[in-house]
Amino acid sequence: MDNSVVLITGALTGIGRAAAVAFAKRGANVVVAGRRDEAGKSLAEELRALGTEAEFINADVRHEDDVRTMVDETVARFGRLDIAVNNAGTEGRPSPITEQSADTYNATFDTNVLGVLLSMKHQVRVMQEQGTGSIVNISSTYGHEGAAGASVYVGSKHAVEGITKSVALEVASSGIRVNAVAPGPTDTGMLTRFTATPENKAALASEVPLARLGLSEEVAAGIVFISSPDASYVTGHILNVDGGHTAN
Repeated sequence: MDNSVVLITGALTGIGRAAAVAFAKRGANVVVAGRRDEAGKSLAEELRALGTEAEFINADVRHEDDVRTMVDETVARFGRLDIAVNNAGTEGRPSPITEQSADTYNATFDTNVLGVLLSMKHQVRVMQEQGTGSIVNISSTYGHEGAAGASVYVGSKHAVEGITKSVALEVASSGIRVNAVAPGPTDTGMLTRFTATPENKAALASEVPLARLGLSEEVAAGIVFISSPDASYVTGHILNVDGGHTAN
């Protein structure tokens, strides 16, 4: 990973933050993107303290101008883009289908699906010129199974996995690999919000056959591996990092 250039969206908390630290510890130059200036600048300083180069870019992945600028500024700063981790996401509004609406759909799909689509569009644009690159989209084990009370979120993650596989086939001959990492229940703020209702908490407890939740650092290790040269013949793959959740 020495001197590789890594761009991570949704990098300020949870899995995105853990991935940024993991890449920095392995010698990569890291660009972290998010919507909160103070937190982003603080994270960049933390990464520099690990001995690497790091920058923060304020970007909202729902807006193409932001995404285009995010990618172009990364290349302007470091000269290339080797690895992109599309982690920005939202749990939306977990609730029964009878309580969903066009607004709740848009609020979830604009970040989880459109954000990934726009990010990949501009990341691929740069990587095709280089003739190399690795993209990792963050899905969920709900990207290939169902969950009561989470139809919109589940649908968005199914879309992410379908887009991942399709783009992997499109760009394979360009020297670009595209994969996804699907975390199981992981101890993050998003999970806390998702289980805020007794119904969702009970549903999750019934599905998790584990003694504990996963850690962001464990998911980050999977992200680093599948994006690295150690996985050079892996593309179009969905890597479960779930402690056996989907094997249950």
